[in-house]
Amino acid sequence: MSKQDGSDRQTTGIDVDDSTATMLHIDMDAFFASVELLDHPELAHLPVIVGHRSGRSVVTAANYVARKYGVNSAMPMAIALRRCPAAVVLEPHMSRYAEVSRQVMGIFSDMTPMVEPLSIDEAFLDVAGARLLHGSPAEIAQKIRARVFAETGLTCSVGAASTKFVAKLASGRAKPDGLLVIPADDTIGFLHPLPVGALWGVGATTEQALLALGLRHVRDIAHASRETLERAAGVAGAQKLHDLSWGIDHRSINLEREEKSIGHEVTFEHDVTDVARLRSELLRQSDAVAAKLRGNGLVARTVVLKLRYADFSTVTRSRTLADPTNVGRRIYEEVAASFDVLAARGIRVRLIGVRAEQLGTGDGSGLGLWDDDDDWREAELAVDTVTARFGRGIVRPASQLGGGSAPKRDVHPFGTPDAGPARRPDRHQS
Repeated sequence: MSKQDGSDRQTTGIDVDDSTATMLHIDMDAFFASVELLDHPELAHLPVIVGHRSGRSVVTAANYVARKYGVNSAMPMAIALRRCPAAVVLEPHMSRYAEVSRQVMGIFSDMTPMVEPLSIDEAFLDVAGARLLHGSPAEIAQKIRARVFAETGLTCSVGAASTKFVAKLASGRAKPDGLLVIPADDTIGFLHPLPVGALWGVGATTEQALLALGLRHVRDIAHASRETLERAAGVAGAQKLHDLSWGIDHRSINLEREEKSIGHEVTFEHDVTDVARLRSELLRQSDAVAAKLRGNGLVARTVVLKLRYADFSTVTRSRTLADPTNVGRRIYEEVAASFDVLAARGIRVRLIGVRAEQLGTGDGSGLGLWDDDDDWREAELAVDTVTARFGRGIVRPASQLGGGSAPKRDVHPFGTPDAGPARRPDRHQS
């Protein structure tokens, strides 16, 4: 919809009626890059990219000067530097971003308790109940923007509307450092001229399908037949597209957002073909995912393998367990089984990752008469205890010490024999 460099920026005039626009979407402007520039103000007028300066890294963030050269987040660093050779590359500092994010979210919470963080740098706020204390939605938005700048030195953009969907579109249109209010009566006039790609959930494939049917703007979707929309997006997708094209979005603020997945991945400096090394990396990531699950009192029913090849094509393979788990060894065995099918073809891997999905609460112990992973669980809980006291990396599986393949199933990763032969749980692939 709106360009990332802010060239089609749109903001609100002083005479707009904001009484119905009580849903705010607040998005920090070029957050990571802007935080870095707090420590390097002399670079503010130059193109700045946040990321690691290596051939295999990707752009974490870019300031608006760099974006005018076509540099965007998630772009390979090599391409970004070809587009903007004069760019200054700064290393990312995630702990610093998290610290500033907590400060910003605290400002939001001071204005209303109805805050739903979406990520480290954006949130929805319902300010309907804050008007008596803080003024109209537009006044509240301006107060928040002023406080954020005064207390952090950063700018943010705010969209105000009667629904989440339109508020998020408006904040993107207002970037950088702007406010755009869309009253309920103006929703259709705002939405219908936009390209179909502006609608939430319309990715590249769906967009191409819509364009192929002659649907180029949101108004075309609004007036299209249900059969036409189903040809592009299926039955459920057609209903969603129709509703959004008329500004229908019944979602309210969610104060109890649950983490949908936990994962780890790594991009290699050079393509990796060594299967033993890749399996060792899978074991390391599986242990890390499991440790985070246990640390949050969660278990996962589905585990996902992600591979990106040298040509940038990406595949994922998921496996669903009969019983949810937070045991690293179980997660590893599932992703390794998926990996073995793909590795048999001969591969050059650029990125590899492990993700746990379908999360729920629990300690991971089985519900049956016996638990095949009990010994592994005890060992990993022991590692958690050591880690809490001495830090991560003190105790590691033997395979990670020498770069070899993962330990065999009948040898405990910390030297304790298994109680008996392994019995794999029933599962299906999805």
